[in-house]
Amino acid sequence: MGTARDNLIADGTGRTVWDLTAYGFLDGDCPDTVNPSLWRQGRLCADHGLFEVTEGIYQIRGFDLSNMTLVEGERGILVIDPLLTEETAAAGLALYREHRGDRPVTGVLYTHSHVDHFGGVRGVVTDEDIAGGVPILAPLGFLEHAVSENVYAGTAMSRRSAYMYGAALPKGPRGQISAGLGQTTSTGAVTLIPPTHDITRTGQTETVDGIRMVFQLTPGTEAPAELNIHFPDRSALCMAENATHNLHNLLTLRGAEVRDPHVWAAYLTEAVTLFAGSSDVAFASHHWPVWGREELTRFLSEQRDLYAYLHDQTLRMLNQGLTALEIAEEMQMPPALERAWHTHGYYGSVSHNTKAIYQRYLGWFDGNPAHLWEHPPVEAARRYVEFMGGADEVVRRARESFADGDFRWVAQVVDHVLFADPGHAGARELQADALEQLGYGSENGTWRNFYLMGALELRDGSVGTPITTTSPDMLAALTLDQLFDSLAIRVDGPRSWDADIAVRWNIKGQDPVTLHLRNGVLTHTTGTGSAGADPQVEVTLTEADLRALLAGATAPADLAAQDGVQVTGDAGKLPELLSHLSAPDPDFAIVTP
Repeated sequence: MGTARDNLIADGTGRTVWDLTAYGFLDGDCPDTVNPSLWRQGRLCADHGLFEVTEGIYQIRGFDLSNMTLVEGERGILVIDPLLTEETAAAGLALYREHRGDRPVTGVLYTHSHVDHFGGVRGVVTDEDIAGGVPILAPLGFLEHAVSENVYAGTAMSRRSAYMYGAALPKGPRGQISAGLGQTTSTGAVTLIPPTHDITRTGQTETVDGIRMVFQLTPGTEAPAELNIHFPDRSALCMAENATHNLHNLLTLRGAEVRDPHVWAAYLTEAVTLFAGSSDVAFASHHWPVWGREELTRFLSEQRDLYAYLHDQTLRMLNQGLTALEIAEEMQMPPALERAWHTHGYYGSVSHNTKAIYQRYLGWFDGNPAHLWEHPPVEAARRYVEFMGGADEVVRRARESFADGDFRWVAQVVDHVLFADPGHAGARELQADALEQLGYGSENGTWRNFYLMGALELRDGSVGTPITTTSPDMLAALTLDQLFDSLAIRVDGPRSWDADIAVRWNIKGQDPVTLHLRNGVLTHTTGTGSAGADPQVEVTLTEADLRALLAGATAPADLAAQDGVQVTGDAGKLPELLSHLSAPDPDFAIVTP
């Protein structure tokens, strides 16, 4: 229907967080630095603007990694999945209103717990809107999984996400062209407003602003908390991220819990059974819709067969004694699935998905006792390089392999040189060249980005983490239990072995909570007399005061000066406790030790 007049979406400081023209180069012919299949996928993902799905249902596509869907109701619109960041969501809503009128947002729905489907919520609604009765619907367990994933392992995931989405790569034929699922991630403000209404069961029906919806819960598929939505009055089916135009990840390269392909396939079968016969269009939170009952039934069935085949054949082969690496090399997809564009590994891949299934069932150990107690990477690398005749000799022979086109072997063997001698200039140069060639040939968008980001950091140094999902909204959404758990993750264990500190928080309006650091472990218990030790200091305060202290907004020395805060006992135990917490490193090395 149209796209934004301003090609640059900026934050409040004027910094560009999304450029709608960045992928214009994809209109040209595919160069020899890009897999032609990925070039095609990237071109399709780069189409941007407001699109009509069916009467009364519209999508904003190409404004972020994900899609934002807008369903017109009696008074306003229901917003489904408001993108990753506040700025892109606001720009998408403005585009819709330019073409469809200034309709108010009368409801928000999060289909699942991944940040690119809720992080832009403050770009479409405010806290005042929610207080005024605008509902936010989400699947049961949404908030728990949304905040725990982005806080507990958030630093490591964000750093690896920079590789996965090619955050620092230039957009172009030699750089970032797609992530397969979409272009890349925007770099604006990640926000979160907690849901006001849970969807708890399949078959649950809800009506928002006259929009009737029937839900299918699909926990454990693409996300721990996820749902599909049928709109019976529109003959339309929203598949969230359970069926998109690619093979999805069973374990993302940024890291996550391993997903269950068996359950995933079963829920796709259930979706076909429940909704395919009464749907004329299926759309999702990424990519483009499928129209026609026969076509969407085939699409959903092939997506189902894709995950079921990977699951069943991986189990068959692991029960024959094959290891994860061997299964990944052995796995061949059925010709009928290989011929379908939407089953290709633009985002997930057959290789790393089969390894994920192996991990889900058998873990990291392949059963070979020689692999049970291997040296860590640096120590192993030094020994390998010494055995192979030294760094210079390994690089010399690897250059011969590079000339033969065996880039995969070059990357594998030169990695040992880099971990034994990270300053070896020849090894860095050769490894960067090999990773670059592997990236150019990859059909998978995230593999390409990983390879090219590795080459970039070997040449130019670390780019760090360009966006963090541990935003103020995310931290505020942590329950106190989750907040205390997130502190326990940060305890420097060896430095805390001899510490024995107990602090009781008398939180106004709640049961007291005692934190106890002992044996390098920080535990929290609710109630009195249950910490295993008498508290050395007690603090009476509000939950807001406690959160400010633990977030670093209030210094321990200033706590007693806060209105209504009382500190009794040894006040020095507060800074002592916090001194045992370490800070995560958002700039840790990946391609070097």
